[in-house]
Amino acid sequence: MPHEIFAPEKFLDLSKSLSAPFFAENQPVWEVLARLEAEIWNLGRTLPSDYAEKEPGVWIHKTAKVHPSAVILPPAIIGPGSELRPGCYIRGAVLLGEGTVAGNSTEMKNAILFDGAKAPHYNYIGDSILGANSHMGAGAILSNLRLDGANVVVHFEGKRFPTGLRKFGAILGDDAQLGCNSVCNPGTILGRGAYVYPLVNASGVIAPGARLKGATR
Repeated sequence: MPHEIFAPEKFLDLSKSLSAPFFAENQPVWEVLARLEAEIWNLGRTLPSDYAEKEPGVWIHKTAKVHPSAVILPPAIIGPGSELRPGCYIRGAVLLGEGTVAGNSTEMKNAILFDGAKAPHYNYIGDSILGANSHMGAGAILSNLRLDGANVVVHFEGKRFPTGLRKFGAILGDDAQLGCNSVCNPGTILGRGAYVYPLVNASGVIAPGARLKGATR
């Protein structure tokens, strides 16, 4: 069953994010994306005084570094020690954990970055989850919409697992790495510590610790 194969704890250390309560039992890891906006609004209203609500629905920790040119739309939570660099665009429904980086000209929406996750240069992160200490090389993209507009399906061991989501980018497990200018097609899932090499076009499920040097399907 999808909830067993794709259980959140198989990919993510839930202790490394404020989002841990968002993940429902007996549901696949991507299930949270459909209700992420509401979850962030609810969490934001309960945050301690270390977070300031800079504008309605935008909560920023007092130790975060936010460049004046960064754009942050609600709801968004920006965690301790995180860094928003020049020109990054947070389009809403985003939770950035402790020590995360949203780099120059990086765009993200409907996404969770667990503690230490970094997207430092020209990245797109749509409807995705980045595990603790995962990293996206310059120009790496998490594509979240099929060309035909149909709902996203996850491919694994010759089987198809419908997600029910029209928009779903990727899940990067803890310590996963994307090389420069690589692309994860909609519904790509990287296991813990998996590497995707530069310029690779990735799809489906990549095993923990795997080193992907060519296109997958």
